[in-house]
Order: sequence, then structure tokens, then C-alpha cells
Amino acid sequence: MNASIFARPVLGGPTASGPAANGVIVDDDAAYAATLQRSLARRGIETRTAADVRQALDLALAQPPGFALIDLKLGAESGLQLIRPLRELRADMRIVLVTGYASVATAVDAIKRGADDYLPKPASVAAILAALGLEPHDGSALPIAPDTMTPLRRLEWEHIQQALNDTGGNISATARLLGMHRRSLQRKLGKRPGPERSSIGL
Repeated sequence: MNASIFARPVLGGPTASGPAANGVIVDDDAAYAATLQRSLARRGIETRTAADVRQALDLALAQPPGFALIDLKLGAESGLQLIRPLRELRADMRIVLVTGYASVATAVDAIKRGADDYLPKPASVAAILAALGLEPHDGSALPIAPDTMTPLRRLEWEHIQQALNDTGGNISATARLLGMHRRSLQRKLGKRPGPERSSIGL
């Protein structure tokens, strides 16, 4: 499958020894989940795996994870269903959608529900670690979107600007429209995305 979206990591994120260095992988492809789990384990990151929405929620309720890597297609279910309940369970959880069905519409939906990032399959472990904020970097050679797609941060920024326009610039009304806290919206507005750069290989 062609890669569609590569999200940039968040500066100042937790390190591999921090609270987010344990998580849950939600994917109905058992072989893929097991391979990713082993790859992360080699980097000292503990994960549990779930194949569907119910199993993922049961694992999260038993031990809220620091992060969640969620496949979009979980059999007849959608991984998007997990974003809000996981966010409600732990506000600081890093939630990343990893899917072979990348699209602008799905990315917008994921953002609105509370996802932090969106990566395509196949995503390298380095790209996943960067999206989780678990891999330190010097700001160079970051994976970004191909020319045919809009980077996630730019997409989110434009979505917020559209909401602001729809509410006449009212911050409180915009926050309600987007389903987020006013302070969260103000923080996002203070982080205007920079200009897009040419593609860089992983």
C-alpha cells in the first residue's frame, strides 16, 4: 500500500524511559501486531496487543497505557471508536492511528475525536517512535507527508481555522464546535505549523 501521511513528532515528548513507554497495539492482523510488539520490546518499550475494540478497552481499563497504536480497520469495526474512550480514560495518552487506508477525511475525523497523530502502513518503527515522542531527535530528517497529501499538523490547523471562521472568531464557541477545552484550543493556536518542506526518506 502507498504511504499517505507521515506525521512529525512532537518536540519535548516523553523519552523511552518515561511514562508513555508502555502501550497497547490494537490490530486484527496478529502477525503484524506481534512483529511490532517485538520491535518495540527490543527498544525497551512494553506493549500489550488487542485484536478488537472490546479487548482493547478491557486492557486499557485494567491498566491505562501511556500510548495506543490503533489500526483503522478492525474486522467489521473501526479503530476510530476507540479514540474518545481511551482519551477519557487517560488524558495524557498518546494516541496514534496506523492504517493502510489513509485519507484526509479519516485524518480529520481522527483529529476531531482526539487522536494525536496519523501514520500510514507500512510505517517504520522509527516513524512510530517519533510519532509517540519516544525517540529524541535534533529536528532534522523528520518524516513528512509526500507532496500529494497535507501534513497532519497543517490539516489540523486548517480545520481549526475553518471552525474559527464558522464561529466568527469566538474561541469558546470554536472550542465547543471542535469538542475540545478552550485552553487546548489556545495551545494549538499558539503552535502555527511552519511551511511544508520537500519529502525526506525514512
